[in-house]
Amino acid sequence: MDFRYSEEQRMLADSLRRLVGQDWRFPARRARQAAGTLDVQAWHALAGLGVLGLTIPQEHGGFGEAPASLLPVHLELGRGLVSEPVIPSAVMAAALLDACRDAVRARWLPGIASGEIIATVAYQEPGRRYDVAPRDCRATRGADGWRLDGAKHLVWHGAAATHRLISALDESGQAALFAMPADTAGVRVTDTPTLDGARCARLDLDGARLPHDALLVQGEAASAALARAIEWGTAALCAHAAGAMERLLDITVEYLKTRKQFGQALASFQALQHRMAEMLVARELGLSMAYVAVAALSEPDPVQRCRMLASAKLEAARTGRLVAQLAVQLHGGMGMTDELEVGDYFKRLTMVDQLLGDTAEQLAVLEALP
Repeated sequence: MDFRYSEEQRMLADSLRRLVGQDWRFPARRARQAAGTLDVQAWHALAGLGVLGLTIPQEHGGFGEAPASLLPVHLELGRGLVSEPVIPSAVMAAALLDACRDAVRARWLPGIASGEIIATVAYQEPGRRYDVAPRDCRATRGADGWRLDGAKHLVWHGAAATHRLISALDESGQAALFAMPADTAGVRVTDTPTLDGARCARLDLDGARLPHDALLVQGEAASAALARAIEWGTAALCAHAAGAMERLLDITVEYLKTRKQFGQALASFQALQHRMAEMLVARELGLSMAYVAVAALSEPDPVQRCRMLASAKLEAARTGRLVAQLAVQLHGGMGMTDELEVGDYFKRLTMVDQLLGDTAEQLAVLEALP
């Protein structure tokens, strides 16, 4: 595996680090989270840099970069704790739509690349944990289009999205995916803040009406498109976690170098040096597995791809949790306060385990593989 950035990847990572350093400083990030709404200016800044159209084909308004380009981009977004819906829209929704027929790609992908469309994938149903296949959400075809009934929950940035890509069972019992605009009648949206300052939503569908062309894909192709979206989202999330770990380690080392006790910097105490070494090893493991996750997106063998992604997600959760906990401990009492951003990184890295399948779910996936 080649760990070196290409010239284009390095230039993009440098530009993104400058942008995040300017626009996602601690106070600005906190203000956005407190507002609970999407910062349109920040979103279009990401679009202008090419983040939203990174892997979208050039013929559909994107840059057509390989999956490996997810790594430098989401490392930088993780370093800055960027909470905007880049993974739900520019990664997961884009990957799902790119797996559909040509007419669907041409209709939806240019808007995602430009930032005009913010899409999120609504597939989880209440009471079913991480089950991907739809069961209780139903789609019925009528003379004037489709009617959707049921509920979806834990929809990542579901309230900020202009469109929700919703999975449902059609009348034949097959999976189907639909593009639902945010202003669709018959939909009740309950927006909720998450632990890390992001947002999720519950969608209650009561006779939501969609035109015939809202149908994106049906049958096995729908299941494959949804699986692809989750795979790409998992890889991006692992890279995001690695970036957050890297920045949190930097913050902690800087604190220990400046904070003094008994006339000496805390970084000079051997016991604390051991803890920093543990954080460094964990960060390197998390980064290595982020490379594995991104490499998995180009793996043709589905079993091996699944194994690589589940293993990477497990390690991202484990190492992220370890780095976050040690960072809080090494900051002492200040680590427990809201005055330092170390707590924000702790929350984000804690949430990594819950998103797209927790540790127990990934272990079950690995156990079921041949």
